[in-house]
Amino acid sequence: MTARSFTAPDPESLTMGCEEEFQIVDPSTAKLASRADKLKRDSHLKGDLAPQNELHLSQIETATSICGSLGEVREQLGAARRDLLESASHFGLTIGAAGTHAFSDWHDQPVTPKKRYLGMVTDYQYLTRELLIFGQHVHVGIADPDLAVQVMNRSRVYLPTLLALTASSPYWLGEDTGYDSFRMLMWLKWPMTGPPQPFKDRADYDRTIDGLVRAGVISDGSKVYWDVRIPRELPTVEFRVSDVSPRLDDAVMLAGLVRAIALRCARAAADGEPDPNPRPELLKAASWRAARSGVNGELVDVAAGRKRPAAELVEGMLGELADELNDLGEGAFVRERVREILDGGNSADRQRAAVQRSGEVRSAVDLVVRETAEL
Repeated sequence: MTARSFTAPDPESLTMGCEEEFQIVDPSTAKLASRADKLKRDSHLKGDLAPQNELHLSQIETATSICGSLGEVREQLGAARRDLLESASHFGLTIGAAGTHAFSDWHDQPVTPKKRYLGMVTDYQYLTRELLIFGQHVHVGIADPDLAVQVMNRSRVYLPTLLALTASSPYWLGEDTGYDSFRMLMWLKWPMTGPPQPFKDRADYDRTIDGLVRAGVISDGSKVYWDVRIPRELPTVEFRVSDVSPRLDDAVMLAGLVRAIALRCARAAADGEPDPNPRPELLKAASWRAARSGVNGELVDVAAGRKRPAAELVEGMLGELADELNDLGEGAFVRERVREILDGGNSADRQRAAVQRSGEVRSAVDLVVRETAEL
C-alpha cells in the first residue's frame, strides 16, 4: 500500500513516551480503593507529569515526558511510581500494576464524575461501567504523518506477541478466567478496539475517523481505541495493546521493543518492502490466542499465517529486530528481559503460581503490589 517514498528516521531522533494505569489498593484487604482524587492532590509531580484520573476513581494514570532513551523512560516511570506510592501511603493505601484486579467487583467502583467519563457511560452503558482494566501505552515520535501510517500498518503483525509478553490479567471477580490477558477480552467487547485495518496514508486515516464521527459511532477521534493508533494531537504512533506490567523493568522493556518495532517498520517502508498486510480475521485470532495463552504453548505467526511455539515466535521477533535494537543501543537489556519472561513466565504465570501456593486469590494482588513497589 506504499504510495510514495519515505526516509527512515535516524535512531537517535526516535523519541518515545509511556503511560501507565494503576490500581489503587487498600493493603489491609487487597481491595480496590476509590481515592484517585486524594492521590492526585497529594502528588509532588506537576504539569504534564502529574497523575491523572481514569475511568474509575480506583484507577490513576501517570505519563512520562518525551524521552530519548530507555534510561530516561526508566527514570521517569520509576519516579512516577515512587510518587504514587508515597502519596498512597499517606492515606494507608498502595498501588498495583496489573491488567485487572483479581477480585474487586466493578459494581463497587464509582465512575470518575468528569464529563468525558460520564459521556462514555451515556454512550456505552454497561460496557463502560464494567471496564475496570489497566494498560500501558507507548508513543513513538514519527514526524511524517504518512510514514506514521505505514508504521501503524506494518506493526500490526507484532502486536499479539507484545500482548503475550505483557499479559498480567488472569483473574476477574475472584476467578481464574483461563486467559493470561482477560483485559484484552474486556476491551474487545467495544467498538473501535482490536487491530485496525490498514490505511493508504494519513488523509485516508483522517477520513475514516471523520466518517465514524459523522456516523455517530464515536463522538470524537479520541474514542478510537485500536491496539495501535495515531493521535490527532500528537506526532506519534501509539501502541495500546499491552497490559500494564507490575515489574518496572518489564515496562521499560516494552518501550524498547515498541521503539525497535517502529524503527523496523519505518525502515521497511523506506526500503519499499511489501507490507505483510495480514487478513483481519487472522489478526483477530492471533490477538485472541495471545490473550488466551500468553507465552505458553503456541501463538499465531501472523506474517506466515501459521501457528508456532510461543518461544520460537518471540525469538524470531528478536531476530527481526536485531539491527534496530542494536542501533538504538538497547539490544542487550531488551533481549535479557524478554528471555527472562520466556524462561520464568509472564505476570499472569507468576500470579497463578502465587495463588496455587497460598490457595487464596488475594495472593495475586499481594504479589502485584509487591512487584510494583520494587523499584
